[in-house]
Amino acid sequence: MNFLKLIDLLFLKKRELKPWQKKLHEIIFGADTRLGKLFDIVLFYVIIASIVLVMLESVQELDAKYNLLFKILEWTITVLFTVEYIARIITIKNPRRYVFSFYGIIDLLSTIPMYLSFFIAGTHSLVALRALRLLRVFRILKLTRYIGESTNFVIALKESRAKIAVFISFVVIVCIILGTIMYLVESPESGFTSIPVSVYWSIVTLTTVGYGDISPATPLGQLIASAIMILGYGIIAIPTGIVSAQMAKNDHQQHTNDIDSCPNCLFDNHSSGAKFCSKCGHNLDE
Repeated sequence: MNFLKLIDLLFLKKRELKPWQKKLHEIIFGADTRLGKLFDIVLFYVIIASIVLVMLESVQELDAKYNLLFKILEWTITVLFTVEYIARIITIKNPRRYVFSFYGIIDLLSTIPMYLSFFIAGTHSLVALRALRLLRVFRILKLTRYIGESTNFVIALKESRAKIAVFISFVVIVCIILGTIMYLVESPESGFTSIPVSVYWSIVTLTTVGYGDISPATPLGQLIASAIMILGYGIIAIPTGIVSAQMAKNDHQQHTNDIDSCPNCLFDNHSSGAKFCSKCGHNLDE
């Protein structure tokens, strides 16, 4: 018997949901009902409070003064997240899909460190994993629906790679030439001790970072530096325009609605008016 079958036998076996489980699923995974919206709002503020608590605990002065209060609040939040995690498992037809999904793993990793730090010595450093709870805000705000937009951006980058490569090559050549000129114009006392160092300065100046660790001292050097700074502002807009033009060319408008997530596979990026899940085919009206 393999591991997955053993897990199914214990508590993750696929099952039919009872009426109360369907109702609870609608509240936890849906946001089109009053209770569903209230659940998401409360969960959102609890997550934010948890992140703020983790940040405050990292301040030694505050942790030393309010350590007991921090512990009580964190255990309260951990218990709430534990109850929510269990509720999510028991309200879907195939619990294994949630447990081994991205957000299922995040929910587990952001909850279990507190229990480990209580029972096992030396695991207190794992409590920092609680900061992973911030990723859950993406699910609450349904931001995962717009991951497709990032896919379009990646496609635009790939299709623009030739133009971007030419642009980067041009910038590198310009930096080498300007760095060499500054090495000839400025003295080593100003920090331009070699051509590589001067090229480093030209890159920093052209990208408008300007660390200030090296600066020209002669009028000619300052004039060249001013020209590089102005050129830098113009160069910044070029790759943005290349990618934006490609994205506009490849733009395909997508329509989605606010249908609840599928109780079988948790997929929630359905077409407008969909009756069945576009991923697993499950009836969305059940």
